[in-house]
Amino acid sequence: MSASEQGEAHAATLIVMDIDGVLADVRHRLHFLAARPKLWDEFFEACVDDAPLEQGLAIADAADHLVYFSGRPERYRAATLAWLEQHGFPRAPLHLRPDADRRPARDYKPDVLAKLGGPSAVRCVYDDDDRVIQRLETLGYSVVHVRWMPATDTLNQLALFDAQEREGRT
Repeated sequence: MSASEQGEAHAATLIVMDIDGVLADVRHRLHFLAARPKLWDEFFEACVDDAPLEQGLAIADAADHLVYFSGRPERYRAATLAWLEQHGFPRAPLHLRPDADRRPARDYKPDVLAKLGGPSAVRCVYDDDDRVIQRLETLGYSVVHVRWMPATDTLNQLALFDAQEREGRT
C-alpha cells in the first residue's frame, strides 16, 4: 500500500451525532428540567415520546460511518435503541454516559470521541450545545452547530443546556 493509500485509509470517516436536540425533539419534556428540584427520571423516561427531527434523520441516513453519542444515562439504552429503530434511524454504535458520571457534557463527550480515535478518525460531530461545540472545536474536531430544533420555549431550552453544564446529566 502506498503512502497516499495509507493516508486515505486513516482519513477521518466517522459522523458522530448527538441525540437530544439533534435527532430527537425534546421540547415536550424540557419542563421537567425547569422544575425545582429537576425531575430527571421523568425527563429521561419521556424520551420514548420524542418526535424525530427530520434534518437529523436525513444526515444519519446519508452517513456511511455513523456513531451516536449522548449524555443520556446508560440505563436508558434500551429505550434509546427502540426509539431510534421506531423512527427509522440507521443502526450504529451508541455511546451513552455511565449512570454515575456527572461530568459536564463538554468534558464527557470529548472522552467518547477520543476513544473513537480523536479528530483524525472523526469527520464531523453534530451537536446543539454551545459549550460542547466550543470545547470540541478547540480540540480540533469539525463540528456542526445544530439549531434545527425549534426553540419555542427558550427558558426551558436554557434549563437543558444549564443542566448539561452544571449537573452533567444529559
